[in-house]
Amino acid sequence: MTAPFWKTKKLNEFTPEEWESLCDGCAQCCIIKFEDEDTGRIYHTNVVCELLEIYHCQCRRYSERSVLVPTCLTLTPELAGELSWMPETCAYRLLAEGKDLPLWHHLVCGDRSAVHQAGISVRGKVVSAIDVDEDDLPDYVVDDDDPA
Repeated sequence: MTAPFWKTKKLNEFTPEEWESLCDGCAQCCIIKFEDEDTGRIYHTNVVCELLEIYHCQCRRYSERSVLVPTCLTLTPELAGELSWMPETCAYRLLAEGKDLPLWHHLVCGDRSAVHQAGISVRGKVVSAIDVDEDDLPDYVVDDDDPA
């Protein structure tokens, strides 16, 4: 039996399909965040991008997201290990740090809903930016460092 691609290849060797398949569908990266300019600390809100369909944790306009939402970052192998705000459970971050995928990851267990059952996704924990006035976003900052 051959080892899975994420164990035999470097991040920059993945095909586009392999790269995209790493996303566990948690949507934590879609949470609106603030950075304190003085300290560099990242503050998470419980508000997600207006393009996120919350129940399924999928972007409604994925192929256009970076154009429609200029602050939406397109993740690359180089960025995967550099972004401190990426969730500790994120497959991209884990692999960049030389760690393995968690047992609930769909590539390991074969079940895309496992991320929700494990409580990792934002499902049921966030509101859409559609429903929040931009000036009120600071009121939605969560106290702990775990946004989900």
